[in-house]
Amino acid sequence: MNNPAAASALANAASRSIVHVAGYSSCGFYRRAASVVASLTLLFPSKFQLVEHEFPTREAYREWLIRNNDGGGGFRDGVGRRPTAPGNLRATSHASSPFCWLSSPRPPSSASGTGGSESPESDANIDDVVEFIGGCDDTLEWCRKLLAVQEPREREGVGVGGANMVPDGHDPSHGYDYDLVVIGGGSGGLAASKEASKLGAKVAVLDYVKPSPAGSVWGLGGTCVNVGCIPKKLMHNAALLTESHVHDVPHYGIGVTREMEAGWSESYGSSEDNPVPPHGWETLRSNVQNHIRGLNFKYRVDLREKEVTYINALGSFLDAHTLETVNSKGVKSTVSFSRCIIAVGGRPTPIDCPGGELAISSDDIFSLERDPGKVLCVGASYISLECAGFLRGIGRDVTVAVRSILLRGFDRECADMIGEHMRGMGITFIEGVVPAKLERTEGGRVGVTFSDGSVDEYDTVLGAIGRTGDTSKLGLINAGIVPNPKNGKIPAVHEQTTTPNVYVIGDVMEGCPELTPVAIHAGKMLVRRLFGGSDRPMDYRNVCTTVFTPLEYGTVGYSEDDAASKFGKDNLVVYHKYFVPLEWSISASRSHTQGFCKAVVDKLTDKVLGLHYLGPNAGEVMQGFGTAMKLGCTFDDIVETVGIHPTTAEEFTTLSITKDSGENAAAGGC
Repeated sequence: MNNPAAASALANAASRSIVHVAGYSSCGFYRRAASVVASLTLLFPSKFQLVEHEFPTREAYREWLIRNNDGGGGFRDGVGRRPTAPGNLRATSHASSPFCWLSSPRPPSSASGTGGSESPESDANIDDVVEFIGGCDDTLEWCRKLLAVQEPREREGVGVGGANMVPDGHDPSHGYDYDLVVIGGGSGGLAASKEASKLGAKVAVLDYVKPSPAGSVWGLGGTCVNVGCIPKKLMHNAALLTESHVHDVPHYGIGVTREMEAGWSESYGSSEDNPVPPHGWETLRSNVQNHIRGLNFKYRVDLREKEVTYINALGSFLDAHTLETVNSKGVKSTVSFSRCIIAVGGRPTPIDCPGGELAISSDDIFSLERDPGKVLCVGASYISLECAGFLRGIGRDVTVAVRSILLRGFDRECADMIGEHMRGMGITFIEGVVPAKLERTEGGRVGVTFSDGSVDEYDTVLGAIGRTGDTSKLGLINAGIVPNPKNGKIPAVHEQTTTPNVYVIGDVMEGCPELTPVAIHAGKMLVRRLFGGSDRPMDYRNVCTTVFTPLEYGTVGYSEDDAASKFGKDNLVVYHKYFVPLEWSISASRSHTQGFCKAVVDKLTDKVLGLHYLGPNAGEVMQGFGTAMKLGCTFDDIVETVGIHPTTAEEFTTLSITKDSGENAAAGGC
């Protein structure tokens, strides 16, 4: 094996070369694990040695594993208490056959060789345990990883080194209530807590929803499930279905009668759009909320099944290892922990002007019990534009107040195209203004005076000007943590705060992309480092995302402007194309709407720095390209990929026209 990675793995294993496999004789999984490890010892006799601990019956095996040691717990509990490797904690919940571990090397005279010992327990010395491997599947995977010959990734930016963490003082024999307490029952917090429990940690989750200024509350699951991604996507889908009913359905002959066809023939000789159908807000709201409540219940059940303690209370730090909790009835208690993860996310930043309390936010719109009517969306963030888009899509009168530019932080060209599309569907944009005053009118509406002196009335004012970390009531100073005073977010390195045993994930972490999958992945990777022996850090680069505006926008990597700023405009090649999605092409009112894609490429290395897409199903299109970007793909990799025809995703594989060329970038043919 000439591969450096494999050689390193073998060198590392040599220092802990005795592999123990314990089980009972009639167990097929025990036999399989022992057989695979025996093969390993034949391939590398100087590196590995197998010691089998074969028990005659299942009962005898479980007596040794779970109930022995003079009534103080079985062998697994002794392994779990070993501080040598963090992964050993998983052993305390292992109850099946086999039970496999590594022990430190022994002098040749004391080794037992391959095969069973005189007594299954005789060579099972807890003091020699270096690392718990797991059961049959874990052992097979351990062998696979050890033998895998992996080509080194030579492309720049691929792969990341180990996370250098500050020691946090965790000791498996600590006297705290929990190994880990997670503050926040959102997507990231739930993922981290369940992963930690899976790895053998004793875990509790604190979750308490403070009512929004408008009084909205919700259940377990955090922003994404209750007032974010899930209801947003469902209401966006309502808008898409409405749009399709008006602009697509009749042109495919659906619902078209012979009388309608005859009328079309007498007029223009072509099919016509449907009128905009009526829309029942209460039906949509009720069905969306029922779906969310079902998810809330499933999360509660899932925590119970994963043996995670759920505490429905507001937590605040008393010190770096203690939280004070207050439940909905005002009852106070305390809970202590060895480690803590803050995963409280963020809340909408309120509109700061007289009468600002009359506005609602994204915390309220999805459960609004009255029809939103005529709506003003304040802000040009993706949340504002997504809400404006689906509200207009279901037939509401919508205005967007824009202080500066649309979708700050995203690709400027794509953002401008989204704005143009939204104007084309009847959304009014008031640019260069902010609300100066909100007041209740005699008719019960909200009167808005803008900073330019103009005035209008709305049924609903929705503020979406940004989000602030939900840390004001956490008592962070008592734990030695100082959040950013501008946004309430917590600085961290590899999710570790300035207080080593307190960690942070998700939207509340300074510099973290505000995306649900990022929080989930970061939470899992963090607890694998804390309790599973991993050293792999979270890689926040090249995370793909989609903005669910009426013309959907999928993106991964650098925007064209950011790439030019970082690498220099002269060092870039930008390939672009306009196209009409096939499914829109037979509708007269749709066929003028163009999709768009572009690739921002490093001129010297041909590496793709950013991909951008406008069109239907943007999330589905961009997800696969996210993997390619993660692997450091080049532009040649993309155009040499055979596309799936006819799809919009294949437009990336046919890119050939550069911006610098000045050629027409409109797609032609099929």
